[in-house]
Formats: sequence, structure tokens, C-alpha cells
Amino acid sequence: MMFRPADGTRGTSLARAVVIVALLVLAPRASWAALPPGNPVQQWDKIAENVVVGSGAFQNEGLIYMAYVSLAMYNAAVAIEGRYEPYRSPLQAPTGASVDAAVIEAAYTVLRTHFPAQSAALDGWHTEALALISDGPGKVDGRTVGAAAAQEIIDLRTGDGRLTPIGSTSGFPLAEPGPGVWRRTPPFAAPQTPWVGSVQPFILNKSGQFHPAPPPPLASQRWVDQFNEVKALGAVNSQERTATETAIARFWSANVIRQYNMLARDLATARSLDVVESARLTAMINAVGADAQIEVMHWKYSYLFWRPVTAIDPDAVTTDGPVPGVEDGNDLTVEEPGWRPLLTTPNHPEYPGAHGSITSTIAQLLTEYLGTDAIEVDIHGFDPAGQPGNLDAVRHFSTADALREEVVNARTWAGLHYRGSTEAGVDLGRRVAHYDLNHAFRARN
Repeated sequence: MMFRPADGTRGTSLARAVVIVALLVLAPRASWAALPPGNPVQQWDKIAENVVVGSGAFQNEGLIYMAYVSLAMYNAAVAIEGRYEPYRSPLQAPTGASVDAAVIEAAYTVLRTHFPAQSAALDGWHTEALALISDGPGKVDGRTVGAAAAQEIIDLRTGDGRLTPIGSTSGFPLAEPGPGVWRRTPPFAAPQTPWVGSVQPFILNKSGQFHPAPPPPLASQRWVDQFNEVKALGAVNSQERTATETAIARFWSANVIRQYNMLARDLATARSLDVVESARLTAMINAVGADAQIEVMHWKYSYLFWRPVTAIDPDAVTTDGPVPGVEDGNDLTVEEPGWRPLLTTPNHPEYPGAHGSITSTIAQLLTEYLGTDAIEVDIHGFDPAGQPGNLDAVRHFSTADALREEVVNARTWAGLHYRGSTEAGVDLGRRVAHYDLNHAFRARN
């Protein structure tokens, strides 16, 4: 078999890949494990989703791991089948290598590397998946290509700024306490993954590449309008929010890794995508999504703007250190002691809105992928009548703008964001997605 080394690192990755495959052939296997439905990319995307979310990773943190897996599958697939530019550098595969074996090996190797505690379960899925492929040189070659693709991503992302263990917090530049400055919010958990904002993006040149406008000045009418809106519509006991609006707010409390990877698998099924096309779509959703959230976390911990619960109820921060809460100094806003949002506020700063960013990223990705703003997609979300963490509710979106509009409303109705914060996230996500899709995953000439 012939591989084309690009440099010394390429040769090292291939050598490691051959050793990995040899060891895995000899390794003892766990008992049978049922595979998820779909082609190998869909199956291992679902496995990765379960492993990553099950690890307790925060959503923006988890997207980084999902990007590792999906990029390895993508590179393995295009090394064999071509059609699209590889991520970063090319890997040439021998004729007849099995693309199914390659994507299985790629996903498995990345997941086993980063989640060793799940080795037994991963071994079971790996055994079951490979058993569906006829033995022979093509299977062996495919596994070697997949292991090489995985090792390349592992090597490439070593030292990228990701912190371990899962759920680690980190330091960040602090601002002097005062009006408009972020403080931890009830229940006062440690700041969520500030380090994500410093991770090397997957396609962007650097974190902070796109600069959102600053939050509104506290003396402005825009601030007054946004303060009063979220105070009235986002309160846990709001008399102005309708039952439908409450349900929509709760719908968007679903885990975005599960929501948008399910969407990728659903689209792959609905459009009868083969393994290469499925790998490309999945890699776009996770890698571009990760870039958007790296970008949004960079700016959250740069602006350090306060959340609605902090602005509306100054006493909401009295258990967070020696400095008491403060009012905004604007006579046109009226604070309300004891005010609480419909949903619990995430433990990171306000601006720009992260959910607006990831959802707008997906909306832009679908627009450019499908070639139309009329995306016509069903998205699964949380059903308040179901079990915790469910994705039983389904909402249909005819256009990308309808999807964006709903998430802006939903985060306001949930009491988590001022409208302008989610709108800033929407704009940021759109810009990141457009840039990334014009610099990666392109068709080969």
C-alpha cells in the first residue's frame, strides 16, 4: 500500500496507525454492543454524541471533542473516495480500501484516546461494526487509513488549548465590580470553561477573529428596552409570557450537541447521503459549530457583561464574594428583588449569546449547504412533558431566518439573555459559518 507523506509528522502518524491497528486486532473484546442505526458515519456520530455528552462535558467544550471525531471520519473518507478537500493535509489511500472500515477506525481511535474510561463500550461497538464488513485486504487497508486519519487529528490538536479533565474551569481577566459587570449567578457555580475562548479554532485564523459591537450603554434607551422586556417576559412567574412561549423557551433548553448532530443524521437519511457526504455534513456541523462557540466564549470573557438576573435583582449576587450587587444607575429601569428567570442562568457571562451563535451557525451552514434560505428542516428539542434531557418535541423551520428569530425570542422568554445579546450571537455565528465554509470542506476541482 502507498501513502504519500507530507513531512516527517505524516510518516510518524502512519507508523503509529499501523501499530494501533495491529494492537487492536490482538486486543480482547468486550461483549456485543448494539450499534445505532444508519451508515457508519451516522452510527459513530451517535456513539460520539453519547460518549461526549455522557462524560459531563459542557456544550461548548463537547463540540470540540465532537469536531475531533467528525474531522477524523471526514479525512478518512475523503482519503479513499476523494470528492472534497481534506481537512489540513492530504492522506493518500491504497486502491480498494474500505471507506466504511476507515471511518469506523477513525472515530473509534479518537474516542478511545480521549475517553479511555469508555474503552469497554467502544470496543464492543468497534467489534460489532467491523463484523459487518467482509474480511480481506480492503478492510485491513481501510482500518489503517482510518487510524492514520485519527492520529493525524490527535497530533494536530495536541496543545490546542483544550483543558482536562472534563468540566475544568480556568482563570480569565477580571473587571472591577460595578454596574454592567458580570458576576456569578444563582446557583453560583464556578465560571464555565473560560479556556474555550482561547482554544485554537479549527478553521478560523484565531479566536476573536470577528469582533461584535459592544453591549448597549446602561444610559441608553436600547438598554432600558431590553432590560424591561426580559424582566417582563423572562421571569419564572411572568404573567405576560404565553404558555406557547414558555414551551418554546423550554424546547431550546435541549443539549445543542444532541440537537444538531441528530439534525445531521436526519438530513443524511432524508437525502440518502453516502458515507462521504454524511462525513462532510457531520464535520461541517461540529467543526464550524466549535469555531463559533470558541469565538463566542472569547468575547463573553472579554466583555464580561452582566446577566439579566444580576441586573434585575442586585441581591442575586450577595453570596458571590464580599462585594454587594449594584444597580445600573438608570432611573428608567426598576430593579426587582427576588426576580428569577424561567430557566437557570448558565454560569458564564452574558454577551454575546452562545445559543444564538450556534443556532445561527447551523442556519447559515444549512443555507450554504442546501443553496437556499428555504431550509425546511425539523429540529428536535426538549418536551416539558417528557423525561429530563429528552428530545421528544419537534419544531419545523421553513427558513433560516425563522430559525434565528425563534432562538432570539426563546432566550428572552427564558429570562437568560437580553434580546440584543442573542442578536449579537446570531450575527457572530453567521459570520463564522460563512468564513469557515469558504475555507474548508470544498469540492475538489
